[in-house]
Order: sequence, then structure tokens, then C-alpha cells
Amino acid sequence: MLRSHLRQLAPALKRAQSLSPYSNAARPVFIRGMSTVTSDNEHKKNAPTAILLTNMGGPATLDKVHSFLLNLFSDSDLMRLPIQSLSSKYIARRRTPQIQDQYNQIGGGSPILHWTKKQGEMMEAILDRISPETAPHKHYIAFRYVDPLTADTVKQMKADGIKRAVVFTQYPQYSCSTTGSSLNELYRCLKTSDPENEIKWSVIDRWNTHPGFIKAVAGKINQKLAEYPPEERDNVLLLFSAHSLPMSVVNRGDPYPAEVAASVDRVMNYLQFKNPHRLVWQSQVGPSAWLGPQTGEAIKKYGEQGKKNIVVVPIAFTSDHIETLFELDIEYGKEAHEAGITGFKRSESLNDDPVFAEAMADIVKAHLKSGQITTPLMSLRCPSCTNDYCGEQKEFFANQKL
Repeated sequence: MLRSHLRQLAPALKRAQSLSPYSNAARPVFIRGMSTVTSDNEHKKNAPTAILLTNMGGPATLDKVHSFLLNLFSDSDLMRLPIQSLSSKYIARRRTPQIQDQYNQIGGGSPILHWTKKQGEMMEAILDRISPETAPHKHYIAFRYVDPLTADTVKQMKADGIKRAVVFTQYPQYSCSTTGSSLNELYRCLKTSDPENEIKWSVIDRWNTHPGFIKAVAGKINQKLAEYPPEERDNVLLLFSAHSLPMSVVNRGDPYPAEVAASVDRVMNYLQFKNPHRLVWQSQVGPSAWLGPQTGEAIKKYGEQGKKNIVVVPIAFTSDHIETLFELDIEYGKEAHEAGITGFKRSESLNDDPVFAEAMADIVKAHLKSGQITTPLMSLRCPSCTNDYCGEQKEFFANQKL
């Protein structure tokens, strides 16, 4: 659901084989620092606790852009298109050149896989130290639209002999179109690759107010505020920017807007509400009504009001990708300059921030210790949900037996 991937689709709206980032070696035993072949019983005993990091993903190279867009536009959990099996192919083909240009402007591809691997590695090391009773831990990555795709990762987990796994969404705030879509895809893959349900699952579906996450975001804001002269610092406007949603999704009962607002409130409370702030929404697509105000429009309007110092905060993204590096930095940066905002900055993404890595490990440790399968909120469908598959997926995970 990237605006830079979807823009100009209003008229349309009215897996090349690839390698997993994990080796395909047969039945390795995970032992920190080595891998060896062993018997099934010994393999099962030594199998790690798996942490499956789910996210949208992004094409690491320009030649992956088309397949990424095709998978994205084919996802009916994310968007509904007329004759989707055909229109998704048309739109992906038409949009590929422009999106390749945007990725070229941020270095030739998305860094999200790099950062997710780094975050997973840091989390593993901390978990092995603070939660030895569930060690060793091993992270896997399941992207929704690009390698490593969920289906390939599930097959690798089966080959690795994984018996206990935690889904850990990398979207802090829950939305049916992001975390919900990833869970639906995982459920579909498990029905094919693990019909016996040999892997026992639990789910971390949201963590929007976790103290470590809040501390990490606030730390990035403080670092950026320190770049302003002391006499101007407390008057810098903080614009918390998150991906918008169509009002049809909001009115259906999607919890995302409220959860983003809760994150913002916790961050501002941590910062003692020293700065003025607003929550704004980026990436609107098409002619229908979307949740606002839009980030770009807000920047323009504040420029007209004479605001000179603005820090944009990516509150719903935990690592750099096209929506931070292109949309916030390049696109909105240009608009801010044109609006006369001379002190426009963006707080850094969490990426390999050690505070955030500690937060990730703490979230997983607490989850494992709790014995909880899913949260009560995850089991609750939107009041106006019409996707029966969503309900089936929620029931599957809620009925897991550890």
C-alpha cells in the first residue's frame, strides 16, 4: 500500500523463481555458530524457537520491481480492483518504469531486507541472553510481496525442523491490510506446506505502545531536535506521519488509526509534550475519501502559516524503505522547500537502533513467557468485516495448542 507504487491508478481503479535468504541445505540442526546433519530425534530436540518477522518487503534491486508490484496489486486484502487477476498485471506493467526510477533515486532498491536481517540478528543475540529457557532463537523473514516470500520461508522452516514459532509482525500498529494480509497469506501457506500443523504457532500481532518502541522513537526525535538552535528547539513542529487508509476501511472498523494515535500519545508523553505536534497521513491513492489530513498538504499549509521548523516522524515504519527515503525525504522535502520551510527534517528510522533491538527482544520474551497464543484484539473481527477468510485465519491461530 505505497502511494509511490499506487499513484495515478485512479483510472485503473474506477514468483520468478528466486532464492530464499536462507540456505537450502537439508535438515540442518541450529546450533549457535555451526550447522550439522543429525538424526530426526536429535534434530527436533535441538530445533530453535523460530521468530517469523513479517512485513510488506521491498525490491532489493530494480529488476525485482515488476514482480513486487504484481504481487502487491494482486493482494485483495490490500486493495480491491476490478477483474483483479487481469488488472493487476496491467497496472504492474504500466507502473514499473516510474517505480524503478523512484527506487533508483534511493540507491537502486529497497534496504528493508537488509535492515530486517540486521534487526533479526540483533534480536536473536539478545533473546539468547535474556531468555535462555527458550534458546536458541532463530529469526526468519516472510515478506508479503517480494523475496523472501512467505511460502518459501515456511518451506525452509519445515526443512529446518522448526516445531515452535512466533509470528512477530513488524507493523507496530495492526491493520487488516498489513498484518492481517500477512497472517492470511501465512495461513494459506501452512495449509499447503504444513497440513499436519507440526509447527505450533503463536502471534504477536501489535505492539504500538510498548515502552521500548516508544523510547526508541522518542530518542530519534530528540536526536533530530538537537540539530536546531536551543532557542528554537521547543517550537519545532512534530508531524507524525503514518500510511493512510481509505475511509471505507476505517468505517469498516479497522483499528489502525486508533493504534497509531495511541503510539503518538505515548511518544509525546515521553517527550513531556514539549513540542507542538500533529498526526498526519501519507500515501493517499485515487479519488475516494481517505483518512486525513494528508502529510504533503499539511506541510504546505503549515508553510503558508509561516512555520519554518518541522520534523516529520515516521511513526508506523520501523526501518527505511521507499516511503521514508523517497516519499518523506525527497518528495515531501521538495514540497517543504517550495512552501518556504527552511528547517524541514525527518527523524531517522529505527533500523539498527540498539534500543529498538532490545525492545524487539523484550516483546518476544514477554510473549513466550506469557504462554498466550493470540491477543483478544486479534480474535476480534472488524464489526463490518465481509472477508470470511479473515475469520478462518483468526480461528486457526487462536486454536493453536502449544
